[in-house]
Amino acid sequence: MNDFGMRVSILASSSSGNVTFVETPQHKLLIDAGLSGKKIEQALAKINRRMQDVDMLLVTHEHTDHSHSVGILARRYPQLQIYANQPTWDAMHDTVGQIDNAQKHVFAMGTTLSFGDLDVESFGVSHDAAAPQFYQLHHDDKSFAILTDTGYVSQRVEGIIKDANAYLLECNHDLEMLRMGSYPWTLKQRILSDTGHLSNEDSAQTMIDILGRHTKRIYLGHLSHENNMKSLARLTVTSLLKEAGLGVGDDFKLYDTDPQEPDALFTVE
Repeated sequence: MNDFGMRVSILASSSSGNVTFVETPQHKLLIDAGLSGKKIEQALAKINRRMQDVDMLLVTHEHTDHSHSVGILARRYPQLQIYANQPTWDAMHDTVGQIDNAQKHVFAMGTTLSFGDLDVESFGVSHDAAAPQFYQLHHDDKSFAILTDTGYVSQRVEGIIKDANAYLLECNHDLEMLRMGSYPWTLKQRILSDTGHLSNEDSAQTMIDILGRHTKRIYLGHLSHENNMKSLARLTVTSLLKEAGLGVGDDFKLYDTDPQEPDALFTVE
């Protein structure tokens, strides 16, 4: 079998829906299913892939912008094997509907599961869900890490994902846009809390702490429609990384993500 490496496309990333596609020679998988089944099928078609060929779905947590079509996809595509930790399965019970038990698998937090040519490492984060966990995927000597939906990044998590080849990292909000915006104060407090979301500045600081010589790509994800803009997130992160002496644009590159349009499929290098 030709080993083309590990390929990734961020199919959608925002506060309203999140789906990431990953493939290796042996597997095609999704991380989260936060769009409708139809929109996920359409996004895959735009990168010349089919849901019929996807064999795994990893769920990070039960919030609907990550789990919206878990049940729909399971029933529509019986080959799909779905992984989440037990508290997340319990929290999704009333929203995903009936799923064949043969398709349901428990992925315990803080463990690594091996699927042929792919090793998947799970790690817990600080977010107001039952037991939110994200994933770092390893194929040969390359790694891709996803970290969104967390109020802060602990040293433990930084140690797990340090010096990955590629990242999808949260840039949920601009602090001033959030503070001056129309959200009620209780919602602003939730977003700003240790179980909320990372600001552009928080994300930049995380990058300063974790980027290494192997890092080549960083995708800025999970932007709020109300409290952020692509241009502002990129400007803030770029400025802070340059202030820290990091070679943004040279040693590694920043990429936007979109709520509607998938990013081009790339090879993790």
